[in-house]
Amino acid sequence: MHIPDGYLSPKTCGVLFAAMVPVWYLALRRVERTLDVERLPFLAFSAAFVFVMMMFNFPLPGGTTGHVAGGALAAIVLGPWAGVVAMSIALFLQAVLFGDGGVTAFGANSFNMAFVMSFTGYYVYRTLHRGRDGTRWLWAASFAAGYVSVNLAALAAAIELGLQPSIAQSTTGAPLYAPYPLSVTVPAVLVPHLLFFGPVEGVATALVVSFLARTNADLLYRPAEAAPRPMWAVVVVMALLTPLGLLASGTAWGEWSVDELQLITGFIPEGMARLGGWWDGLMPGYTVSGMGPSLSYIVSAFIGSAAVVAGIYLVGKVWHR
Repeated sequence: MHIPDGYLSPKTCGVLFAAMVPVWYLALRRVERTLDVERLPFLAFSAAFVFVMMMFNFPLPGGTTGHVAGGALAAIVLGPWAGVVAMSIALFLQAVLFGDGGVTAFGANSFNMAFVMSFTGYYVYRTLHRGRDGTRWLWAASFAAGYVSVNLAALAAAIELGLQPSIAQSTTGAPLYAPYPLSVTVPAVLVPHLLFFGPVEGVATALVVSFLARTNADLLYRPAEAAPRPMWAVVVVMALLTPLGLLASGTAWGEWSVDELQLITGFIPEGMARLGGWWDGLMPGYTVSGMGPSLSYIVSAFIGSAAVVAGIYLVGKVWHR
């Protein structure tokens, strides 16, 4: 669901970025009211955990891949507004550092994975779990939150991509950006999420929420005073395991490079040729010069996690001034 540069027209990117500006403002204001500076570590390491989760790719039939997004999990643990902040910072650093998701599409990716996932996931969980005790209800509510939220975010991304041929055309009628219409993008993106990535997202969300409920249920409702040691340990272990994400070969549908799209379609849309791949990231594709793929992935996970934690602290400190 990380939409790259060149797939959305500048107007679409501008509209979605503008739509997210008041959301980011309100999210920071809400977090300011409920989160003291001393409590920033839990928010920071929760965001780092979500960042690392997104590095685990899973294969799909047909040679494509996908990954867990973690938006519902962030919202259940932190609340929807803090979830928006955590996911947005993670997405921004993914784009800038690793070229995972376009810089020009940052507003669109934040709308899909930070806003849509956080709020739908949180309210699905709250609706199903409110007033009901027991492990089964917790599992059901958490699973449903992950499943519903990731599919709604995928639908939003599919609609954004599928509208491009209608709203951005050359003088000859050829698409300037994403070349596939809604009749292709919606089933191509949504069916894999409904059948595969939705259940994976749901299970991952339920596993983490259930673990937190057993170890410290308060973490599901309010931030802790500080990031507990298990949070450090979990992020470290997840980072060390990230090379497992390399086992899935291929590119997620709609996240192809310009060259890959040319091989698939036989042409490169004019607008995409201008914008696609203009920023590959400081460490493109989670690679580090001079290191093998597995070690690069581990180092990237630690660098990215550290950057997310630092970003959360920086935003928190600046906003509280």
